[in-house]
Amino acid sequence: MTKKLKKKIIRVAIGFGLFVVGILLEHFVNQWAGLAFYLAAYLTIGFDVLKNAAVNIAHGHVFDENFLMIVATIGAVACKEYVEAVAVMLFYQVGECFQTYAVNKSRKSIKALMSIRPDFARVVRENETAEVDPSEVKIGEVIQIRPGERIPLDGIVVDGISSLDTAAITGESLPKDVTVGSNVVSGCVNLTGVITVSVTSVFAQSTVAKILTLVEDASSKKAKAENFITVFARYYTPIVVCSAVVLALAGSLITGDVKTWIYRAMTFLLISCPCALVISVPLSFFGGIGGAGKKGILIKGGNYMETLSEIDTVVFDKTGTITKGNFAVGEVSVSDFLKEKAGDSAKSFLLKIAAMCEYSSNHPIARSIVDEVKFVSGDDATDVKEIAGKGVSAKIDGSQWYAGNYKLMADCLPKEELEKTDCHDCLERGTVVYLAADGRYMGHIHIVDEIKDGAAEAIRKLKDSGIQRTVMLTGDNEESAKIVASNVGISKVYSNLTPIDKVTAIEKLMGENSSDRSKVAFVGDGINDAPVLTRADIGIAMGAMGSDAAIEAADVVIMTDELSKIGDAKRIARKTLRIVKENIVFALGVKALVLVLAAFGIASMWAAIFADVGVAFIAIMNAMRALKA
Repeated sequence: MTKKLKKKIIRVAIGFGLFVVGILLEHFVNQWAGLAFYLAAYLTIGFDVLKNAAVNIAHGHVFDENFLMIVATIGAVACKEYVEAVAVMLFYQVGECFQTYAVNKSRKSIKALMSIRPDFARVVRENETAEVDPSEVKIGEVIQIRPGERIPLDGIVVDGISSLDTAAITGESLPKDVTVGSNVVSGCVNLTGVITVSVTSVFAQSTVAKILTLVEDASSKKAKAENFITVFARYYTPIVVCSAVVLALAGSLITGDVKTWIYRAMTFLLISCPCALVISVPLSFFGGIGGAGKKGILIKGGNYMETLSEIDTVVFDKTGTITKGNFAVGEVSVSDFLKEKAGDSAKSFLLKIAAMCEYSSNHPIARSIVDEVKFVSGDDATDVKEIAGKGVSAKIDGSQWYAGNYKLMADCLPKEELEKTDCHDCLERGTVVYLAADGRYMGHIHIVDEIKDGAAEAIRKLKDSGIQRTVMLTGDNEESAKIVASNVGISKVYSNLTPIDKVTAIEKLMGENSSDRSKVAFVGDGINDAPVLTRADIGIAMGAMGSDAAIEAADVVIMTDELSKIGDAKRIARKTLRIVKENIVFALGVKALVLVLAAFGIASMWAAIFADVGVAFIAIMNAMRALKA
């Protein structure tokens, strides 16, 4: 609870005490004694309202809830309804206290995100450490992070081993282990050992700075519902004030009972306060954004949340989104000749030979083979030569081995031997490393881009949530793309695409069924997919820690590689929009009913208190459900 809220509660409590004393004095002493305490209670409780109304009127903003409260309560005093006048102000301020509490609670998750801002960076200069502002550290400088400290800048670990708490960035509770060569991003907390990090980006371009900017800007991007409420309140308040004046004048002229009709008009004004809508609708979006943030899902504004709730088509990039983007050994196939020669160990023998040939190469495919075998040495192969664009050759145990693509096989094998083999059958099935020795084809190793864990389950859940179409766009060949799509349950594939082709494909998907245009979300890694992330109705960047393009181009940033969080984001958006609609219908419905009853003299100011403060309180409590993502 903030100090400001505590002071307000104390003031309202004092005012309530004065109010009770006034009731007792009026009942047991006389009306004038009670009136003095009513006035003191009114001024004590309503100080904020009177002050805000005066300031707003001075700035030309007359018609707001403060103005309506003052007019309504002064009208009640003019009708000698002192108890009701003070009670209206009392309950209004009690409602304001609950509202402030609700807003503060909804901001906790946002504040938690904002707390990732580092206070200092411990930079190492001339073998000494100094604590400086993170903005003063340059790229290439070395910083030291001790246990319990927050990493201030993005970089690469150059010394030390530790575990990091990445929850503030990714929403993940499990620590991440880092060692020399590991990338670390700002905002994470160092848990165990001292690590030394070489800085790779200035503070303004760091992950934490981009996230803070994103969060700070989110509230300025209003959804249609929020804009509707803003415009609604601008015209609604003057209209109800004029309606109340007409009601008072017309009723007084027709019946001659001025007091009754002024009382009805004041009740009408009190009921008409749009507090429930003006407060609860933005609070719902704010709560939804905060709730998503706790799960490592950053939604840039209420407008994006509204669109996210309506998407019916999700389009995925392949590499780095559906797949891990890391090569691994898949199927190993050996020739009949090698089977006869090596027997049951033929596959492991072929893998070991391939690792020997590729040991000195830094190519990702070569490294995947070496990592698979592990126990090999660079001394096992001699006369290793790289054949540009084709592969490598090496001498192993007196035999001349070749490892590479199909073109290399065509060069090193006699035509009749090449035709006997089945290596050409795999040409379109992804990346394949073929091996031959001494004029004979020995077999091939299929290198695959591993599908992310849980990808198929995440896409199934998306379909269960109402997503009608799932599509994959990729620059890979058609056969490889179809295999991945089939394994995870994606229904449509566009392959062999350039970045421009992807934009064209997205525009085609968005334009299909033009009478009922699809809402399309694109999910990518945020780097080479920036153009299509921007073009889609909603751009969702996956695993975006440290990715400049992700935070800049995407509308929704998921800070981990978990595809299941796409479904979580849509669910949170739908829940938030449902709460917004509930609040709008509930508030307008109750107010419309009580307004009619007030105009006919059926509803008193006590009913007006419920229609204003009570409805606002219920709507705010409902809006807080958006926090529970």
